[in-house]
Amino acid sequence: MNANELEAFCRDWPGVASGIKWEDDLVFTVAGKMFAVLCLRGPDRGRLSFKVESERFLELTDQPGIIPAPYMARAFWISLVEPERFGRAEVEAFVRRSYELVRAGLSKRLQARLAG
Repeated sequence: MNANELEAFCRDWPGVASGIKWEDDLVFTVAGKMFAVLCLRGPDRGRLSFKVESERFLELTDQPGIIPAPYMARAFWISLVEPERFGRAEVEAFVRRSYELVRAGLSKRLQARLAG
């Protein structure tokens, strides 16, 4: 999934914004909290990172093409280092679930504001 496809997929979700950070990464946030990062340049170009459930972290990082996300693994983030191994529907499900996990961690007031 490229940057344009990811933008189109996420843009209509409540509270979502995107922007470039760290010069090379397209970062997607909900209410200012990151839920997905796509590397746009350099040796990690195309690597997509996102949050997963703590219970699935070890299961997923044992699969080929997935590693613990650098700097974010302690928060149960993974990176698809070989995104071509995964179908579009699977990648979309991962990103959507990450959005839901991060949104669920927001304050009740903020969640209510996003819902309304």
